[in-house]
Amino acid sequence: MKVDYIIVGIGLAGISFCEQLKAHNKSFVVFDNASQQSSTVAGGLYNPVVLKRFTSVWKSEEQLNLALHLYVNIEDELNVKLDYKIPVYRKFASLEEQNDWFTASDKPRLAEYLSSNLIKNDNKSIDAPFSFGEVLTTGRIDVKTLIETYKTDLLEKGILFETAFDYEALDVENDVITYQNINAKHIVFAEGFGVAKNPFFSYLPMVPTKGELLTIYAPELNMDFVLKAGVFLIPLGEDLYTVGATYDWHDTTHETTDKAKIELLNKLEKVIKCDFKVMKQLAGIRPTVKDRRPLVGKHSDYKNIYVLNGLGTRGVMIGPYVAKALFEFIEFETPLEAEINIERFK
Repeated sequence: MKVDYIIVGIGLAGISFCEQLKAHNKSFVVFDNASQQSSTVAGGLYNPVVLKRFTSVWKSEEQLNLALHLYVNIEDELNVKLDYKIPVYRKFASLEEQNDWFTASDKPRLAEYLSSNLIKNDNKSIDAPFSFGEVLTTGRIDVKTLIETYKTDLLEKGILFETAFDYEALDVENDVITYQNINAKHIVFAEGFGVAKNPFFSYLPMVPTKGELLTIYAPELNMDFVLKAGVFLIPLGEDLYTVGATYDWHDTTHETTDKAKIELLNKLEKVIKCDFKVMKQLAGIRPTVKDRRPLVGKHSDYKNIYVLNGLGTRGVMIGPYVAKALFEFIEFETPLEAEINIERFK
């Protein structure tokens, strides 16, 4: 079999790159053994503002434009609903936080995203005496459905192989990538934290960050917005809500923990005042980087081996942006931005 690309990993990074290949009529195959779960446990929010500090997300406008267009295309092609438009409310803990919000909403890059209108709390199940601030141009991507549907489509087309990738079986000779019975022009590793075991890119400073989420059932909550108040509380429909997330830089297993559950419940009980039941707990390892920028680029010795990784906690937004940057770097020799180029870690 001859293809233009081999892709390793079909999380948010891999899917975003596949969409670039499809848009440019490039042939490809994908290898994925579902060993990395960072995308499947993602909350899926797209939000252009860092709500802890009231600052703009890096390249927020560019990221949003590309991401929303990409998810619409996938919805149309696969006949599935992925993008749920929903406001994000930031709970204010004090009058000082209200003032900080209004100050931030006057800044040029934030004015279009931070509403200057206070939203009074009229939900008896939420403790918010200082009201909310609303973030505009926000929503939730159903990442679980995205990945499951996308993988099913690739399987039906015969171009997804659900097996672990054997790095030792990869052969590079005369600018041709050979793996098993496949010849390709290029290979892109988009395997999340799995890159730590990748002999071509294991030197990159990946910082594994374990995250855990809860799903709760709260029929009295009646919340139709995303709430940021120490934790994110995300409505899923049918009185179900995602509560997240934790950050653990020491545990790199995919096992859920009582410690994380207790941490999330303690924070949640400071926000809501109604009864709820924990239905599910999930854990995954986020592919984060010390400087909080993605890992994109070419291997120093092999000109047709590439990496697309390090999306961190905002994968639904940044994935399409860096996938486009890598594709144009490979196909059109468009230089990568220094902030995302792995050359910065040479």
